[in-house]
Amino acid sequence: MTVGSSEAMNAPLRIALSLRGMTVAYDGKPAVFSLDADFVAGRMTAIVGPNGAGKSTLLKAALGIVPRVSGEVSVFGGTFEEGRHRIAYVPQRASVDWDFPASVADVVTMGLYRGLGLLGRMRTEHRRRVGDALERVGMQGFAGRQIGQLSGGQQQRVFLARALAENAELYLLDEPFAGVDAATEAAITEVLKGLRDEGRTVVAVHHDLSSVAETFDRVLLLNTEKVAEGPVSDVFTEAAIHKAYGARGGVALNPIGGVVRAPET
Repeated sequence: MTVGSSEAMNAPLRIALSLRGMTVAYDGKPAVFSLDADFVAGRMTAIVGPNGAGKSTLLKAALGIVPRVSGEVSVFGGTFEEGRHRIAYVPQRASVDWDFPASVADVVTMGLYRGLGLLGRMRTEHRRRVGDALERVGMQGFAGRQIGQLSGGQQQRVFLARALAENAELYLLDEPFAGVDAATEAAITEVLKGLRDEGRTVVAVHHDLSSVAETFDRVLLLNTEKVAEGPVSDVFTEAAIHKAYGARGGVALNPIGGVVRAPET
């Protein structure tokens, strides 16, 4: 499935996540400023920008993990509280305590707690969901392994499996490809595209400009403020990338719009 400017000619787009007037500040300095953005349902959207642009902060503020100065969050047309059960979040791997004494199966089971409750009994259907999630990310043989014994790529797959176990409609991922090998990146990409093809929505903070066009349908270019938003084929241009990244490094676009060389951040 490839989505381009033709989407503008189709029926009105369904919005999975809408942000209005989003402002977040640290020590009085805006990290995200007065941002409006709409993340289209059934699409894969990359949030792209230089280091310190507010990409991860934007996701965390939308989820209420960090406080915002101002801003409204809407999920599938309703309030955040009404729609939070439809969201799964995958944090940055570096933010997780991997020494915690939990097995791979334990971590994935955490994705069931919203419906199961902390003291709920695991039934056959729940174990099947855990097993299916692990199989989908290629980690079915590691269920009993302690999470700290895994490689970085394996850890990332496990956290994605935890999100899959939630059976969400909207997946928010913070740098899912950071620090993983090529095989893991390909496996994660396949899973995320599979979710998209099932009609689910994927929003990912992403740092590799060279893979945006081949992986994502839409892009939000961000540098504290919104620079551009829309289908990759329409807004992921040399001018927009230069505006987002400033003079930090060069950008070259091939004839069909793919980034050949990305800015150094």
